[in-house]
Amino acid sequence: MKARYALAIVAVAGLGLGLAGGKQLHAQSKGPAFLVIDYNESNDSAEYKAALDKATGLVNSGGGHFVIRGTNAMALDGTAPKRFVVIQFDSVEKAKAWNDDPAVKDFNAIREKLTKSRSFIVESVPN
Repeated sequence: MKARYALAIVAVAGLGLGLAGGKQLHAQSKGPAFLVIDYNESNDSAEYKAALDKATGLVNSGGGHFVIRGTNAMALDGTAPKRFVVIQFDSVEKAKAWNDDPAVKDFNAIREKLTKSRSFIVESVPN
């Protein structure tokens, strides 16, 4: 009889430790990161359109994917940007590494020269 109680106590303790460890691991996991670009003024020059055509390849080669890439933002409060882009990456580190790539830096130089825009990275909450 004592062996059953001891086994039950060990099983409950193991379950408790497993649940606690799982919560700790879940708390340490991070969600994806999003690189956001909002354009207050956009330029439709041939130079900028050519740069935009290369953007899809740059994003795909850097491990990201477009979540939003559009011009139809609807303002609820304040002024909506003329163009809005959201690119998802697995982590903040991957988003930063992509942004530091020389080809992306070249694209950003053209974007900064021909538009009024800003870009930033936002880390999402873990699931």
